[in-house]
Amino acid sequence: MRSLRQQILVLMLASLVLLAASFILILGFHMRERAISAAIIKAQSDLATCAEIINLKYPGEWRAENGNLYKGESLISLQNDVVDSLAELTGDTVTIFLNDTRVTTTVRGSDGERAIGTKVSDAVAKKVLKNGDHYLGEANVVGQIYQTAYEPIRDAHGNILGMLYVGISRSYTQELIVNSLWQTAILGVGITLVVSLLAWFFIERVIIRPLRNITLGTRDLATGHITNKVEVSGPKEIGELASAFNQMIERLENLARGLENRIPSKDAVQLTLNEEVVEKNEEVKGNKGEPIEQKINVEFPTEIDDLNPQDEHHEIDSSPHHRFNYREYVEEHELPKGLNKATLIQIMNFLSEQEDFFSAEDVAEGVKLTRVTVRRYLEFLEHSGELTSQLKYGTVGRPVRIWCRNNT
Repeated sequence: MRSLRQQILVLMLASLVLLAASFILILGFHMRERAISAAIIKAQSDLATCAEIINLKYPGEWRAENGNLYKGESLISLQNDVVDSLAELTGDTVTIFLNDTRVTTTVRGSDGERAIGTKVSDAVAKKVLKNGDHYLGEANVVGQIYQTAYEPIRDAHGNILGMLYVGISRSYTQELIVNSLWQTAILGVGITLVVSLLAWFFIERVIIRPLRNITLGTRDLATGHITNKVEVSGPKEIGELASAFNQMIERLENLARGLENRIPSKDAVQLTLNEEVVEKNEEVKGNKGEPIEQKINVEFPTEIDDLNPQDEHHEIDSSPHHRFNYREYVEEHELPKGLNKATLIQIMNFLSEQEDFFSAEDVAEGVKLTRVTVRRYLEFLEHSGELTSQLKYGTVGRPVRIWCRNNT
């Protein structure tokens, strides 16, 4: 199962990628319209430039004579240098028509030859030659789509003799669109990365880190170690979760403290039992002249005597080396912050049964606590003089710290 961090990261990246893709797609349609409009405006401007250059370079009126087109005294038909110079200047395709037929052009057909003698499309011929208007927009030029501009050529009497054409190929508009999209995509990727880093930093600090602290506290609590209260800052929901966890810790501490106060110490119970045994011995001695002794085996909440279950009669041994006097020790010592009496009693009870060296892992496995928690209690007992530690070196790896009881 993926962690919450991974799920948030995947969701965030997917959302940003989807948003960026949608933005680029919408921008692509918008840029296409803008590119077409820009191409038409360029064609219109270049058409006016070409007409002005022709008038300056070839003075005189337009006229048709013997199937040829003239400008003043200059022959225009089949004079390719006229349109080549204009095409080089504007970067467009340039054509001059006599009526609806190309008499000089830079447009080439599928065979690679100049398309001289080919006809203009009917839609253009109708609008320019018949109606005398300018044509601006997309047109089919010798089988290819161009953004074009046409204007009629008139003689001295105002009669329409032909047309002047300037066209911009679709590759120009496509290149313009692609360049714009690349620039936008690079900018979008940069913005996406910045937003992702800022969002990740915010989520890590406001959500992930507080939840991790609460999780660690809950894990310690699950292993039997009542941890300190957690202090987190974050959204309202995270704060409420931390507050509920701290309330649970406080109640568990109060419950453990109450149980500890209600359970009598083992020494007091054993003293009472010893008194009862003495009274019973006196009673029997008075009746039969023989004392009897019996072993009373009592299970305490904080310690289990290591007795042979098959032996039914044992003397109560209250010698100082028989058990670890942890009750008295815990009552007399003030514990550092983060340690509690219940856990310390549990660990000391386990240690009272150890006759040899032991490691933090051994104790952790025996008392069902984490190794980190057990190590804190062992270090406290060592600092208090109850335990002694040393490093055990093996053939390989790092040395292991082991402890032993000082009264062993």
